[in-house]
Amino acid sequence: MKQLPKFAAFSVVMLQTSLASAQGPPADPDSNGKETWQFTLTAAGYIVPNQDGYVSPTVTADRRWLHLEARYNYENLRTGSVWVGYNFSTGKELILAMTPMIGGVFGRTTGIAPGCQASITYKKIELSVSNEFVFDTGRQDASFYYAWPQLTYSPFNWLRVGLVAQRNKAYHTSLDTQRGFFAGFSHKKMEFTTYIFNAGWTQPTVVLEAGVSF
Repeated sequence: MKQLPKFAAFSVVMLQTSLASAQGPPADPDSNGKETWQFTLTAAGYIVPNQDGYVSPTVTADRRWLHLEARYNYENLRTGSVWVGYNFSTGKELILAMTPMIGGVFGRTTGIAPGCQASITYKKIELSVSNEFVFDTGRQDASFYYAWPQLTYSPFNWLRVGLVAQRNKAYHTSLDTQRGFFAGFSHKKMEFTTYIFNAGWTQPTVVLEAGVSF
């Protein structure tokens, strides 16, 4: 198996650092003082040059430290995955948040996937990464590393812009790592984001994402 890329090792270092210093986030009580679940539903539509487009839905559920997640068309086309993770956060002005996870992948790709979602936020700037390594149980040479690093600037509560990169197995272009920019808008519990990858390098790939929290 090939050695993990450098930014995979960086993610492992971030995980070790946060596990040493982070604390679980406080509970989110309802009006009766009980801890409540928080849910999100996100659908990302991929418009890929010279390939069929597809939609990748993701559902998450969080309650205090517990993180649950289900995805489809994420690790690969016609492939689903289910995840369980542990939420950590620490800091006030400089906030470090991290969710180490373990997932099971099934469908066109079948395997086990350790992963991590992490972010560092300072005022209106956030650096985040979502990554995983899929150990393919059917073919060892088909195992792969996936990452989505993102740098976000939020000049207003309802607007965010930034830079993004991606290593993805669900679709392929002439570039091994997709890179681009994005703009997103929020309204109440809804979010809408447009990502444009590879503009200036090759024919762009466009991702249209919509999400709701409840």
